[in-house]
Amino acid sequence: MAQHHDIPPDMSVVVIVYNDAERLPAAVRSVLGQTLQNVEVVIADDHSTDGSYEVAQQLASHSTRVRAIQLAENSGGCGEPRNQGVAIARGRYVMFLDSDDTLEVNACRNMLLAAERTGADLVSGLCLRVHTDSRSGKSARWYPWLYRHTRTYESIAEIPDLLVFDTLSTNKCYRREFLAENKLTFPRGIHYEDLLFSARAYLAASRITLIPNTVYYWNVVEKSEAKSISNRRHEINNFADRLEIHRRIDRILGEEGRDELKLHKDVKFLKHDLVLYLRELPFLDDEYRHRFAEMARGYIDTFAEEAYAGLSPIQRLCAYLLRCEDWDHLMPAIDTLINKTKVSSPLLERDGRVYWCAEHLYDPLGRTVLDVTDLGYHAKPVQRLNLRNTVTRYTENPAGVTLAGSLVNPLGVIAHGARLSAELEFRARRKSLQSFRFAVQTVRHEGESVSWQAAVPLAGKLRPVGLVDDVWDVRMHLTVDGERTVSRLTVGRTDLEGAGEVRVRPRLSRMMADRIVPHASANGHLAFRLAQRGRLARRTSAFVLENLHSPPARMAKKIVHKVASVRKSLNSGPRKIATFERMVRVLPIRKGTVVFESHLGKQYSDSPRAVYEELRRRGVPVKAVWSYAGSRPVGFPADVKLVQRWSWPYLKALAQAEFWIDNQGFPLKLSKRPETTYIQTWHGSALKRMGFDEPKYRIMPEHEQRAYQQAIDRFDHFVVRGEHDERTLARAYRIPEEKLLRTGYPRNDALVRARESASHAQAAQELAERLGIRRDRPVVLYAPTFRTQDDGKVRKFEFPFDVEEFAQRFGNRYTLLIRTHYLNEVTLPPSVAGRVVNVSEEPDIAPVLLLSDVLITDYSSVMFDYALLQRPMVFYTYDWDAYVENSRGTYFDLKEQAPGPVVATEDELFAVLADLNALTSAGKERLEQFRTKYGEYDRGDAAARIVDRFFGPGGAVR
Repeated sequence: MAQHHDIPPDMSVVVIVYNDAERLPAAVRSVLGQTLQNVEVVIADDHSTDGSYEVAQQLASHSTRVRAIQLAENSGGCGEPRNQGVAIARGRYVMFLDSDDTLEVNACRNMLLAAERTGADLVSGLCLRVHTDSRSGKSARWYPWLYRHTRTYESIAEIPDLLVFDTLSTNKCYRREFLAENKLTFPRGIHYEDLLFSARAYLAASRITLIPNTVYYWNVVEKSEAKSISNRRHEINNFADRLEIHRRIDRILGEEGRDELKLHKDVKFLKHDLVLYLRELPFLDDEYRHRFAEMARGYIDTFAEEAYAGLSPIQRLCAYLLRCEDWDHLMPAIDTLINKTKVSSPLLERDGRVYWCAEHLYDPLGRTVLDVTDLGYHAKPVQRLNLRNTVTRYTENPAGVTLAGSLVNPLGVIAHGARLSAELEFRARRKSLQSFRFAVQTVRHEGESVSWQAAVPLAGKLRPVGLVDDVWDVRMHLTVDGERTVSRLTVGRTDLEGAGEVRVRPRLSRMMADRIVPHASANGHLAFRLAQRGRLARRTSAFVLENLHSPPARMAKKIVHKVASVRKSLNSGPRKIATFERMVRVLPIRKGTVVFESHLGKQYSDSPRAVYEELRRRGVPVKAVWSYAGSRPVGFPADVKLVQRWSWPYLKALAQAEFWIDNQGFPLKLSKRPETTYIQTWHGSALKRMGFDEPKYRIMPEHEQRAYQQAIDRFDHFVVRGEHDERTLARAYRIPEEKLLRTGYPRNDALVRARESASHAQAAQELAERLGIRRDRPVVLYAPTFRTQDDGKVRKFEFPFDVEEFAQRFGNRYTLLIRTHYLNEVTLPPSVAGRVVNVSEEPDIAPVLLLSDVLITDYSSVMFDYALLQRPMVFYTYDWDAYVENSRGTYFDLKEQAPGPVVATEDELFAVLADLNALTSAGKERLEQFRTKYGEYDRGDAAARIVDRFFGPGGAVR
């Protein structure tokens, strides 16, 4: 024993416990089983009453690496046991572990190595939240973006996100001398001690290292009756403790002059801490709500206005309405906060903007916060809206229940006079199980909402299995003039107070369950749970539960889990790829089968569409298959065969197809059989560097470069528009000359023909009529490309000019069309209606280009297509320096070769557009040179030439 104490441990792990005797041994075993052996365990028992300390002593008696202490009285929190544990710890480094959690087996070793290699005072690793009561093994990484790779910082100021997001003390190790030198201890007698301790540790550390390794398993039991401290948000003292901790952190930041860190923390409080409590308000009584609002207002009123700028519109809205204590409008806003896609307010349109409600518009701040125009509710049809549907009455009767409700009708999207019908659907929560539908007897307009009532005969008609379908969710399917919208039924916990239960007849008989009981789900929706009230049902249920842990039951569960695992594996990417390879080997080719895809299945558009329609026009007897992405296809012809991208039918179609035709790339890891001809039509000539000309591809590991090249080598033919494409795209993708199809783009045939006939195509005329665009005014099209953030993700689209100012200045002279890149989306304010039209969702751009008299673009490849029309273009390069610096580079200097004026400011843009006649006459020669240089193969017959070559001029498939 003396020898043991002569060698200080590398790591001391302080395990705190209170009334958790059952789980404590697993936590301790996770420390003793570490790959780093020189580790001690200090168990600090917070004066348990369930024998936890006796278990701790027993663990200590079996290992010299374990010591146990007990506090003289319960401290009421996690802080003081940790302090007492650190006080007797002997390790050079210290970690903390809760008795219901465990350490990853290499945690101590990885922490120690990082600390010694970098000299860090504090090392933090990845925490994994494990939902131990989840049947599917649900887990989630805690702020994983902080831990993508190993990084060392000299100050928390270099990474303020760490201070405000990862406030755990348990996924970290600390140099013990660092804790002593800075007198770092946990506060006693208050919850959320981690927040304060972590903030002080971050601020004191002279070096912080983050490692990408998982170090801590945070075991979460969502369905536990006894909630953890962090989940007791229904207790007002819980919120008081959180506010007090934040105020203490604020004082420290203020004393150290860390205003920037304070702002980061305030934003996080509004986005995270406050939101956690707001989510609970629909389930709590008026007294709690009032006390909560008073306390919250007293704190957040001290925040700088900049803190609100970092919030989402709904978060900002909730914070404002809470400060006003406007419950009538706050509660619906919280519903949208919890259910992000839900529209919960009838909304108000005023002065061309859309507001959450009419109240508070007199307040300049309120007018700004209540403006929800950018959320785009007003631009969506009813079938694309998730509407708040509030239960207004719930009563039981011997036959079942009577339900009544009120469906919000934002901006009157459900028109008076519309044909209305509805059904209630009761669906078992577990997937692939049964559902039952019941007619809603009454549906009618009532003021700003749509009211409904239904008598639901659950007793006779709802037939659950009785064992595996214990939870049932309710949805209403409302049909409005033939279009359907689906909504969940919103309830608060108080709405169901006094609710009883309804008899049901399970298919496994009433031995398993005999009642169904209503409750509010975690998201505030009406749900039902099977229950046992009769003596037979209670006895049978108890017997089943008792035997769930028997050896046969465990074996049965293993089999069920194995089946689920196999099913999951069958639908996994690797299994699908492996099965596809087998399909290619064993299934026969299907002559005449052509699989088409445009923009990864997102659209029925572009050159694949032009080739398909040429085949259809000629009556070529091909078996055409189109892929679509997402849950359901939109915009595809009714008579084409559709397969969902990455589905089994999709893979089978690709494996047996004679032709693949797309404009971007079928899944890279799917190989192509030699008998299949892959025609890659591509989707645009290049200004920006592409393929292996991009820096990111040049620095790829060699094996990744080979895999990428193999995917490109699947192309049998690659469509080009001119020598520019051959010098850029073909070279960048290392496509040999013999594979080049010098036909031009099939999608551009319509543009070439329109130029030669000097008239608008029929498709453009139909588009104008459908969108209500006046033909006696010039049409200006704004079609920019997308931008990326520093992390490579697509940046949200924002107008680089004031679109309302444009409408006001030019709305009586021109119609402005907006078409964003397909990776972006845009919402227009009602104030510009009729003068500015969003055409971003038009699947095919050709009619849009044909309709437009002038194009405004930036670096988009649309410039090469539009040049075929020989109509004026303006290049709005407001972010030229940033774009060139942060992008992958360009093949030519746009400012030198642009066939139209290049402008950098809104004033310059508006000045150019003020005189369209001058714009049209000034650039004709440059436009012709640009068209000749970049579109020399576009002659108007590309689709016909491709069909002739591969399917025969007579219409027979070659």
